[in-house]
Amino acid sequence: MLEPTHNNELPPIPGKRYFTIGEVSTLCAVKSHVLRYWEAEFPQLKPVKRRGNRRYYRRGDVELVRAIRSLLYEEGYTIGGARQRLASEDGPTQVELMTSVKACLGDLEKARSLLSREAE
Repeated sequence: MLEPTHNNELPPIPGKRYFTIGEVSTLCAVKSHVLRYWEAEFPQLKPVKRRGNRRYYRRGDVELVRAIRSLLYEEGYTIGGARQRLASEDGPTQVELMTSVKACLGDLEKARSLLSREAE
């Protein structure tokens, strides 16, 4: 079996809730042992583990595996570089955090002024 070279050549992800490691291996054109290795290297990749330590991947996990595959195989990132890239995309930026905090402070100030008016 020839493996697809690009993510757009991979089969569509079915509308299931959970996928076994074998299914994810097929959907992402990555061997099972590689998926287990990536779990150790990428903290974002955490499949649910059930009876007998069996892994069950959610749709978000499958999409993450495809993103990791793209970074490593198509864009030429190293494991460390891909980990950093995903970590930087994972959370909000500093500017987004500051904007959110300022909006919350503004809302709290409005609530405080409304409460102080009602107390009078």
